[in-house]
Amino acid sequence: MKIAVLPGDGIGPEIVAQAVKVLDVLRAEGAKIEMETAPIGGAGYDAAGDPLPDATLKLARAADAVLLGAVGGPQYDALDRPLRPERGLLRIRKELNLFANLRPALLYPELASASSLKPDVVSGLDLMIVRELTGDVYFGQPRGIEVRNGERVGFNTMLYSESEVRRVAHVAFGIAMKRGRKLCSVEKANVLECSELWKEVMIEVSKDYPEVELSHMYVDNAAMQLIRAPKQFDTMVTGNIFGDILSDAASMLSGSIGMLPSASLDENNKGMYEPIHGSAPDIAGKNMANPLATILSVAMMYRYTLADLATADRIENAVKKVISQGYRTSDIWTDGTQKVSCSEMGDAVVKAI
Repeated sequence: MKIAVLPGDGIGPEIVAQAVKVLDVLRAEGAKIEMETAPIGGAGYDAAGDPLPDATLKLARAADAVLLGAVGGPQYDALDRPLRPERGLLRIRKELNLFANLRPALLYPELASASSLKPDVVSGLDLMIVRELTGDVYFGQPRGIEVRNGERVGFNTMLYSESEVRRVAHVAFGIAMKRGRKLCSVEKANVLECSELWKEVMIEVSKDYPEVELSHMYVDNAAMQLIRAPKQFDTMVTGNIFGDILSDAASMLSGSIGMLPSASLDENNKGMYEPIHGSAPDIAGKNMANPLATILSVAMMYRYTLADLATADRIENAVKKVISQGYRTSDIWTDGTQKVSCSEMGDAVVKAI
């Protein structure tokens, strides 16, 4: 197995280093793992003048899976838009055709008090958000900023083809089949033609999955319901921009955005695995970031790309163990628990494995 390791910017190198520790343990036990590191985002711009250098993209194409940290930082904000770190992230998703983004939100019982909601509202939460990742307003054309009638106007295009919606629908229904067989499709069909098409295609695809209960919800209501009664959801599927926002909101249900991994898959289950959080430049280099989302992303790598469920379970159980033992990085720390650094948390997980 060849893994392209792309640490990125900010806290990216720190958290990825802890995930690599986990992979090193598995390799020491005999797993045939080859890792190669390359720059992306701001690091890519610094190294090659491009947020997605050609060599990085070539490595990612050749690898079986990609492990990514995070991209971005205030020092890059003044760059022309095509050169900004985030453009590298969007491009690699598009170039690798990673159209299905899986974002689980699972609350560990010991972290109920770390959630910003009351424990009785979030206890037992186990939610999967399936986000379409390579279409929508982030990629639609035309886009830009131009002068009209003497003033600047910014414009983007929300666009989905039927085939784009259909393929992510099949992924979502397939995941729902393995979970609680309930799928909520989130859109804004009452005002957006793009969402109207989305809803129509979801209904058509649902005929192939009669065992799954399909429901529909407008995105504004879904945002409210995630906060009001999140456990009503089992699996959600939505477009790129709505999924970006809703999954970040869902992260706080689990106590911290530092706890949520993600998988971005192509049609053959080749994937890029990363925490859903950003580069957190305010704490970069301080050894205080939470690496658990990145480590759990490695578990997702084993589950979805490598189909090694035993190793995936082993990594996830190790994370459960360190949480039950009271280890906490600062984002999930509460009185009575043991505050540890990023590297100490990584060491604790390795020990548990």
